[in-house]
Amino acid sequence: MKNILKYMALIMVTGFLFAGCAQPPTEEINMAKASVEAVVAEGAQKFAGEEAKQLTDTLQAAQDEIAVQDGKIFKNYGKAKELLAKATADSETLKVLVAEKKEEAKGNAVAAQDAAKASVEEAKVLLEQAPKGKGSEADIEALKSDLKGIEDSLAEIEKAFDSEDYSVAVEKSNAIKEKSDAISNQVKAAMEKVGMKKS
Repeated sequence: MKNILKYMALIMVTGFLFAGCAQPPTEEINMAKASVEAVVAEGAQKFAGEEAKQLTDTLQAAQDEIAVQDGKIFKNYGKAKELLAKATADSETLKVLVAEKKEEAKGNAVAAQDAAKASVEEAKVLLEQAPKGKGSEADIEALKSDLKGIEDSLAEIEKAFDSEDYSVAVEKSNAIKEKSDAISNQVKAAMEKVGMKKS
């Protein structure tokens, strides 16, 4: 009986020693960090902000858990490993979502840019047909000058595209379209006033 108790005590002490010597999951940490950093670099925070925050929170929770275990005599990194595995898996899932969201945002930006360009072109055509008469020359020149400024600002949309700021591209495109539409509407009103047919 004494021998059995000695063996059990020896097994328990050995178990405690092994638990105390548990090593932090360095490889898992590095893998999770690399996965998270990669998806963040691809624009996760810009295109899927909520999911990106959840991902970084999971990684932080894993690091916090490792810090807690580091301070213990008997360490158990099981929970930290689970969180690190989740962060790695979630970053792969998020990578796919970011690609989808980015493509959708780009499509919306392209459509808005096309609408802005079409609106500017329409305003240019209408300005060429604007009724010319006494006192209207100065107004037409002023509108042409305004339209030139609007047309020049189309370059800002390209800059937004280059930096993948598709929401900014949509915003700028909509503003350009609104301004050039306003010019077109002024010309149309003037044409109707003198009874001209709009082309």
